[in-house]
Amino acid sequence: MAQVIDTTITKNSERRWSWSWGKILRQVAFYIILLLIWYTLANSGIWPSYLFSDPTAVSTTLVSGLGDGHYVEAIVVSMRRLAIGYGISLVIGLMLGLFIGRNRYIEETIGSLVLGLQALPSACWIPLGLLWFGLSEQAMIFVVVMGALFSITLGVDAGVKNTPPVYLKAARNMGASGIALSTQVILPAALPAIITGLKQGWTFAWRSLMAAELIYQTLSLGTLLEGGRELNDTAQIFAIMIVIVVMGVAIDTLVFAPLERHVRERWGFAN
Repeated sequence: MAQVIDTTITKNSERRWSWSWGKILRQVAFYIILLLIWYTLANSGIWPSYLFSDPTAVSTTLVSGLGDGHYVEAIVVSMRRLAIGYGISLVIGLMLGLFIGRNRYIEETIGSLVLGLQALPSACWIPLGLLWFGLSEQAMIFVVVMGALFSITLGVDAGVKNTPPVYLKAARNMGASGIALSTQVILPAALPAIITGLKQGWTFAWRSLMAAELIYQTLSLGTLLEGGRELNDTAQIFAIMIVIVVMGVAIDTLVFAPLERHVRERWGFAN
């Protein structure tokens, strides 16, 4: 019996290993084909080179920008704003979503307002941020907060409302109530939906920050994008876009993916 189990485990491990390598090879092949298509289109003569740079020009710009340090400095500035704004959104969104999900009167009032504000594009907050805070760091952080807050709030709200009633009944029978019920039963049960809201909030925070930085002329990723537009330098625009995409994928891989995997395994959703 033990030998059969060991054989099954070995076969499953081999399948996962084979699938992982197959996945990597498919991804590498896809991006090679994508680069070839990009290179062919850029050198087809349809567009001037300053309007559609080829991968070699973009890679040269990217290496140069990283090498002299100003891309790195821009990344640090943008990430600092993003971390502060997202952190504020996270704290407020968790509390607000919990209140909306647990109180019918708050849901009917504040909840309806949050749902409406979620429909507003992030760029709509930029004029208010400029009027209230001027061209400052506070204005950038305000836009990030308002861009991410409502997605996080609605994610928490959805998770709280979908908490299985049997958990609540069992917890109440054991004497849990108030803060203990919320922190020890509801929030853990709502974690899958909450994490989805956190990921969506992170995405909106990125978009909000890039929109705000386009009008605030300090060294940042958004400013470098705007500088590329002003100089007709699509190589720089593409290079910064690649940096933003790589950073987004890295954060998802290092932070959100392990968190999601842990929660899925914890709740028995993993295959």
